[in-house]
Amino acid sequence: QVQLVESGGGLVQAGGSLRLSCVVSGSDFRFFSIYDMAWYRQVPGMTRGLVASLTSDVRTRYADSVQGRFTISRENAENTVYLHMNSLKPEDTAVYYCNAWDSSTYRDYWGRGTQVTVFS
Repeated sequence: QVQLVESGGGLVQAGGSLRLSCVVSGSDFRFFSIYDMAWYRQVPGMTRGLVASLTSDVRTRYADSVQGRFTISRENAENTVYLHMNSLKPEDTAVYYCNAWDSSTYRDYWGRGTQVTVFS
């Protein structure tokens, strides 16, 4: 098994910042550097959508709504991926999920999510 544990969510005023973390571990866990990592978010009644992704070869992609405000990064030595969120808006309120994709086994893994609430 591969486990992903998110942390860093919380309540923040609009314009503020948060940093989410996701640590990957588990009995089936291979080298962290091989995984393509991503952050998704979901609000009730809506489908889960991509926020940012960072591949094993360090290519990034961002949703248009967060471009310029959010930054995804990874620390391979710590098996951790981060989402740095600045200039937060109420519409960023959601549960944020970490995702790991192993392109050699075509398997992906999800964390349980961390709630981010932005108030105005």
